[in-house]
Amino acid sequence: MAVYTDVSADDLTEFLSRYDIGKLRSYKGIAEGVENSNFLVHTDGGNFILTLYEKRVAEQDLPFFLGLMEHLAARGITCPQPVKNKMGGMLGRIAGRPAAMVTFLDGLWIRKPNAGHCAAVGEALARLHLAARDFPIRRPNALSVDSWRPLYEHAGARGDSVRPGLCNEIVQELDVLEKFWPRDLPDGVIHADLFPDNVFFLGDRLSGLIDFYFACTDTLAYDVAICLNCWCFEPDHSYNVTKGRALLKAYMKVRALSEQERAALPMLCRGAAMRFLLTRLVDWLAVPEGALVKPKDPLEYFRKLRFHQSVASASDYGFES
Repeated sequence: MAVYTDVSADDLTEFLSRYDIGKLRSYKGIAEGVENSNFLVHTDGGNFILTLYEKRVAEQDLPFFLGLMEHLAARGITCPQPVKNKMGGMLGRIAGRPAAMVTFLDGLWIRKPNAGHCAAVGEALARLHLAARDFPIRRPNALSVDSWRPLYEHAGARGDSVRPGLCNEIVQELDVLEKFWPRDLPDGVIHADLFPDNVFFLGDRLSGLIDFYFACTDTLAYDVAICLNCWCFEPDHSYNVTKGRALLKAYMKVRALSEQERAALPMLCRGAAMRFLLTRLVDWLAVPEGALVKPKDPLEYFRKLRFHQSVASASDYGFES
């Protein structure tokens, strides 16, 4: 989450008049994240999140995202629900941007996850994959392997200003990923961005999943690889196999991974690391002036990529025989 576009009180009051959620009491921008502009809105009817869609979110994809949240909630997944306006629609416009109101979820995201948190995430991810099996809309992953070289080319030689020699190392890795990327594994709806700040806990209990604006149709095991990247590394960038084992074991209790998915996991993890390295690199080099946002360090995922390149098999991630 972030704030790129400011919203005036007058504009927000007019926008809220289209909903049956009461009058505006207060609102404030949410500074975390890097994709959309988000505001915590307090009205007579409760607390809500207002999202203005920017950057990588295409307006034609919004029915997929909002419909998916409704679909998942109907099948027991706790996630924000789009608030319908008086005309029954879920989308509007404010400050020149497409926008939606969604319900507010209680909970906090975990800054220092332990193995128990990782297990809860593994179970929730598998439940999400199963709950979305009958979601009728497909959306290709716009940030999968075919997009990575264009992303790199967008950053260009400026990548070496972040780390000397980074561009050459990215090109070499892209050559490998494009040649060996797994393409015939089970697919379905994936979250594609289930970082710790998109998972809420109340105490040690997982209370909800948020931010579905990268969700798409792609390889299910790739979603697992993304979670291993963002939940199972320590601050010194070492991989914590205990956390990985907890996440994988909990996932497998709900949805078993095939032998082919397990064998592909090292390459999927390399690809997940590359995806976030590249999008962070582009963001690092192109944050709009005056935006209320702190870009995330792309080199975090360069270091994780180095680990994945050394992995011999899926057992190195914590798979038990």
